[in-house]
This record gives sequence, C-alpha cells and structure tokens, in this order.
Amino acid sequence: MAAAIHGAMMKDKQHHEQAHDHPVLRVATYNIHKGVQGMGPARRLEIHNLGLAVEQMDADIVCLQEVRKMNHREAAYFPNWPVQSQAEFLAPLGYEAAYHTNARTRWGEHGNALLSRWPIKATGHMDISDHRFEQRGLLHAELDVAGHPVHAIVVHLGLVHGSRLRQVAQIHGYIKRNVPSDMPLVVAGDFNDWGLQVKRMLAGFGLFEYDEQPLMTYPSRLPVVQLDHVYARGLTPCGWMVPRGRIWRRMSDHLPLIAEFRLRD
Repeated sequence: MAAAIHGAMMKDKQHHEQAHDHPVLRVATYNIHKGVQGMGPARRLEIHNLGLAVEQMDADIVCLQEVRKMNHREAAYFPNWPVQSQAEFLAPLGYEAAYHTNARTRWGEHGNALLSRWPIKATGHMDISDHRFEQRGLLHAELDVAGHPVHAIVVHLGLVHGSRLRQVAQIHGYIKRNVPSDMPLVVAGDFNDWGLQVKRMLAGFGLFEYDEQPLMTYPSRLPVVQLDHVYARGLTPCGWMVPRGRIWRRMSDHLPLIAEFRLRD
C-alpha cells in the first residue's frame, strides 16, 4: 500500500519541482471519518492505514477533519486502538500537530487537526456552530515556512446551506481580526458545499482556488462532487490533484485533495 501511494505522489511532486527551480509548498486536506469505516459489527479500523497515507502524501501542511481526540466506545471495541490522540498518531516523524475539539459526544470528542513539517508558532480556534444540532469550528495555525510566515485555517462547515454562508462570514471576520492582510493564507477543509456561492463569497474576501476544473472528492467510492477545497491568498498555485484508487476508497468516505503553491517574493 505504502509503495503505491508513494509512487503516485512522488511522480506528481517531481513534475512540479522540475517545472520550477525551487521547492513548492504542498498542502493537503482530508476528512478522515474519525479513523473508522463501516457501521455496526462490520466496521473496521482504518487509522493505521491513514497514518501511512498521510506520511506518503509528503505534504508540508496536512489539514484534517473529523479527527478523534478520544472515543471510549471505539477504544474498547478495537484492541489495536491507538493510545495517542489521532492527531498525534497521524503526525509523521518530525511534524508538529495542532488540534482543537469541535464536538463532544457521549463517548468522546472530535474536531480539526493540522500537521506541519514547519514549526507552528501559534494556534487559535473559533466556534462557528450555527445551531445546536451541529458543532463546528475552525483551527488556525501560524507557521514559519523556511523563514516566511504563513497562516493556515482548517474548517469543517455545516450540512445546511444557510449555515455554511453564515459560517463563511464568521471565518471572514476571524481572518480580518487575526491574520494580517499582507500575510500568505491557506483556508482548507471539508466545506460540505457543491455550489458556487461559498466560492464567490471567499473570492470576495481575496481567497481563491485553482480553477482549471472541479476535482471530485466525495463519496470516495464513486466521487461525483467536490466537497473538499484549498483556498489561498498571497500564494501562487502550481499544482492540484486528488489521489485515486482502491486504497484511497477504503480509508474514508472522502478522498484527499492536495494543492501546491509557491511563495511569492
């Protein structure tokens, strides 16, 4: 499995590094479905496979959604449930991990995580829940990327269209308060949206996506919509891909989205 992922990802990375005479910043976003696939007695633990997948993406910044800090029921059900939180477990050797809980349930809690090859200088969080039936939040990290400050925000928006629009407005307000306008910024995650209104709102705030064509990420077994996005400002896009194949279909109900950028001089 690891060899197949590594071959596909490294071929793409080498292509972009050959096209430019300096390295690129690779950003991945992935909804990992809490590390478990299936339901009931047939459900299976995928967190170990996800660990291999995250490592082989070779991304500088990995934005994760539906990450469990703990879950007592699943820990009791699966004998090989990791002792660490999922964010810490999934972080490749040498990476730093940031996590913040969005939702608390009877058995545990889960939220967003950010894994970074570069030092994390500071983190922030805001609750963007729009109603009591969905607990949502954003995770913010300020990174030192080879001496350049870069801000990254991980989001997981709601299932209701009106909620998503209000949440995007909240994200905009957070950015205005907490991210200097001249700083490079990435906003990535599961937007739960397949229309254009969220994209247009974000463009109005100066956040854009690489617009060659939609890259379908959901459902992973037969992707027909793009729910996962990477928006950026102050960065030059130079690559965009969604890994495909049986190994990716089995690990989560989403496929990861990977984007590459060059820092502007």
